[in-house]
Amino acid sequence: MTEHPAHPWRRYVAIGDSFSEGMSDLDPHDEGRFVGWADRLAAELSTRTGDGDFRYANLAVRGRKLDDVVGPQLQDALAMEPDLVSMVGGGNDILRPRVDLDEVADRLEQAVARIRATGADVLMATPADPADAGLLSTLRARHGVHTANIFTIAQRQGAHVINLWGIRSLRDWRMWATDRIHLSTEGHRRVAQAALVALRQPVSDAHWNQPLPPAPAVPRREQLAGTAQWTRTHAAPWVRRRLTGRSSGDGRPAKIGQLTPFGPADLPDA
Repeated sequence: MTEHPAHPWRRYVAIGDSFSEGMSDLDPHDEGRFVGWADRLAAELSTRTGDGDFRYANLAVRGRKLDDVVGPQLQDALAMEPDLVSMVGGGNDILRPRVDLDEVADRLEQAVARIRATGADVLMATPADPADAGLLSTLRARHGVHTANIFTIAQRQGAHVINLWGIRSLRDWRMWATDRIHLSTEGHRRVAQAALVALRQPVSDAHWNQPLPPAPAVPRREQLAGTAQWTRTHAAPWVRRRLTGRSSGDGRPAKIGQLTPFGPADLPDA
């Protein structure tokens, strides 16, 4: 087993939306629960503390907008006195028909500065590049601006960034769930490795960023049928929720609401 150097973090809290909650990395032992990159990162970090004293909380909830991430979630996270906070928010705001990207960036930077003032480190993430994402490719300009803003915030505030935009393997549909918005289990595994890179930690999988073997060609008719199915199953319900002011996370508590001992044995595929 490869030995990794110890790191300084003992109290890691994740805040955000569905990305950090872990959708759609299903927990096979708990229906409706997801694992995700943040859990997988916590498991990696827990083995490298040197003294075994590691705690983790995940306050991220699917569907939450920036108001919640930099509001109640951040407040609860700071009360736990963490030394590492991952904060990925604003994605649901950017999906709205109209959004002020500068305002999103300003609010994120204020939250980062608030965390950094406590002495804790901050881990952020850019969006993935949607260039090959079909209908979602229309978001590329917004995602590009948001990516530039994230790196600018990190440079000014001394934060770490998971560069999802630069992970070309994530432009493979097999890295994504059937809803075409959330990562698959393999996608989350790779993001956890990218998070280690962002934190300047050695990765545990040297091949994490290699592309998958080429996929068989899909006939045009099957592509169109798949898009139609996606529209009925995922896109239409999402639009209905937005029109009625509802969210998939309404009434849902945080997955891990308190700092808890956490390690590789807590992952369902351990």
